[in-house]
Amino acid sequence: MGLVLFLSTVPSLLPLVPLSSRTASGYPAHAGTICCKAEADFTNEGRFRRRDILNCFGATMCMEIIASSSSFVEVANAADIIQRRQRSEFQSNVKGTLFTAIKGNPDLIPSILTLALNDAMTYDKATKSGGPNGSIRFSSEINRPENMGLSAALNLLEEAKKEIDSYSKGGPISFADLIQSSAQSALKSTFLASAISKCGGNEEKGNLLYSAYGSIGQWGLFDRQFGRSDTQEPDPEGRVPQWKKASVQEMKDKFSAVGFGPRQLAVMSAFLGPDQAATEALLATDPDVAPWVQKYQRSRETVSETDYEVITILISPNLKIIDNSSLIIIFLLANRQKPIQEN
Repeated sequence: MGLVLFLSTVPSLLPLVPLSSRTASGYPAHAGTICCKAEADFTNEGRFRRRDILNCFGATMCMEIIASSSSFVEVANAADIIQRRQRSEFQSNVKGTLFTAIKGNPDLIPSILTLALNDAMTYDKATKSGGPNGSIRFSSEINRPENMGLSAALNLLEEAKKEIDSYSKGGPISFADLIQSSAQSALKSTFLASAISKCGGNEEKGNLLYSAYGSIGQWGLFDRQFGRSDTQEPDPEGRVPQWKKASVQEMKDKFSAVGFGPRQLAVMSAFLGPDQAATEALLATDPDVAPWVQKYQRSRETVSETDYEVITILISPNLKIIDNSSLIIIFLLANRQKPIQEN
């Protein structure tokens, strides 16, 4: 009788059958059904032991979990897709806002690039402090000698931030993300402007040229490091050189301290001051940096600037992860310096 009462509570697993329909082994035989194997002690007045009942109950629960797991996975996947889509849309809107702001103030592009560089270059490997954390937004840091002339760029980004925060569904964008994302938009603006210039100033043809030959797909590297948080205090002084006054050796030493080498120094010449040509002329006096300067100068003379553009896009996102040594090592291994070859 106890068996019949138990089976009546789990019809999805064991169809109710008469006790007389046992096989020789002592268990009901049903094709296409799942049975709980309970080793009953029939010598004890034909009743199940407590262990047998618990075994059947456990099997019932397991089968219910298995049956519902597929729907749970489907819901989780759908939520993940929605979250990714919202993140992608937000990043696209951020790029649009920054691109528009920079397009209206092209004279601030060099300052925006230096702002992003100086915010990242405060990283100190020994103490594992500093880096691209938005600390340059504090008045005590933006007014330091190495950041002279960058206030206008920061003011432009603060205005753009107000617009971005107005449509952000996940809270205000951090200055850490804002500053590095603005460098992305500034770089893209320079590449696009160069393409338009090579088309005689025809914007439509320039956009077509850039779409055909530009490294559009590489820009996704910036998006992977999106989501940094801001520090709540300025970074220590004395960590960033005054690029206009620094010697090439001082620049090399600082770049080396954060995991960069002569190649990265050459390709990021536009980040070191408003006059890229003058900066490159100085860098070309160093035997380690000169070959890379010459290589990227030749690349910029081509129609697509592909070599220079690709390397710039590959290197620039690493300003966002400059305080993550493991990622820097991976990057340097993937882009280790090779002997310069003539194009």
